[in-house]
Amino acid sequence: MKRYLVILLVIAGLAAVGLAGDPPARFPRPDFESGYAPPATQCPAPRPGILLWVDVGVLAGSMGLASWLVLKRRSRGGLIGLLLFCLAYFGFYRKGCVCPVGSLQNMALALSDLGYAVPWAVVALFVLPLVFALFCGRVFCAAVCPLGAIQDVVIRRPVLVPAWLAGLLSFLPVYLLGSSVLLAAGGAGFMICAHDPFVGFFRLGASVPMLVAGGLMLAAGVWVARPYCRFFCAYGVILGWLSRLSARHARITPDSCVACRLCERACPFDCIRAPTPVADPEERGVTRRRFRWMIAALPMIVAAGVWFGLVLAPLLAGQHPVVRLANRLAREERGMVSGLTLESEAFRMSGQSLAEVKVHADAMREWFRRGAMIFGGFLGLVFALRMIGLSRVRSRTEYTIDTAACFSCGRCFSCCPVDKAWREGRNTSELKV
Repeated sequence: MKRYLVILLVIAGLAAVGLAGDPPARFPRPDFESGYAPPATQCPAPRPGILLWVDVGVLAGSMGLASWLVLKRRSRGGLIGLLLFCLAYFGFYRKGCVCPVGSLQNMALALSDLGYAVPWAVVALFVLPLVFALFCGRVFCAAVCPLGAIQDVVIRRPVLVPAWLAGLLSFLPVYLLGSSVLLAAGGAGFMICAHDPFVGFFRLGASVPMLVAGGLMLAAGVWVARPYCRFFCAYGVILGWLSRLSARHARITPDSCVACRLCERACPFDCIRAPTPVADPEERGVTRRRFRWMIAALPMIVAAGVWFGLVLAPLLAGQHPVVRLANRLAREERGMVSGLTLESEAFRMSGQSLAEVKVHADAMREWFRRGAMIFGGFLGLVFALRMIGLSRVRSRTEYTIDTAACFSCGRCFSCCPVDKAWREGRNTSELKV
């Protein structure tokens, strides 16, 4: 439990990457005299304050209902009904914005840039699913999140991803969490929103590449259940950590497990952990030695992560518009490229000097260098803690849920014979495999 508290402190520090210094202010947008009109954005217009609070109320009510359906009613059917409502409301009606998943970036930018104001309603949208995860598990993922809902409805013939591959892919959302926080804090854009594969469907219009990406993701979801939620969702990483600490969580059975293995077959996300035999003394000794070695290696792994962050720093800094502009102007001055881009042409019309851009770009590169070191250290720490967790052997006497990975979808409820007997008021202790 303590290791996850440590991780949360690290991500809080990463979000407050302003400790490395507030990112320098951007250049003001130039005024065009040629009648140029900026293209219309694909983002929906901001909601009036009262309507945004209505969204908060619907979110809180939906998660409260999901918690009741999961923890009290154990109703998969009720969750399906709620899922369809939330897909219609938060997805197609609200067009997926502002969603708790994307609000992670708003919070990162607000913590880094004190001049960026986040409405309290957006703060509530970000915090509410985390609070529910801490007390009730990932009920937001169960039926409320529109990104998860649109994937859930296409699951038809799920296959289990091999454990080794799923383990490797599970680090991808951790990387996306750190990089999206760093880019948002540095003013380089909201990566999660820019690459959301489903927002094009919610807004009934997007670029062809994004529609293709979303279509491919949904097509893959027919066999690989919820691929975005499991292997790409940065917000889900934090939900998983808090869910592991949750006071209450979905259970496979309301009573003692009879080891029928039906729940294991029903879960398309591989969140059911089978019973394991008690380790013998020799195995426990090997486990303890492996655990001590991993503890000793932790500082070196974190240091390797810091080095990895330094390698990534130029790539991350290159996402900032001022750094991109400086790089483009430098290539134009050296004759390495022909013609002008819209940005470089606008800059030359503004009358600013190349020296100003270079100074600003160098400041941003230094800011991203320090931020990338924190980012890399964070990745190294998560990797080390994951390895430490795998080095320990735990014994289980019955089938249990991996509370960090479980979406509380309720699929294991209806297949459990103990659950059926419990609903019918029969004595569950008489059940046998």
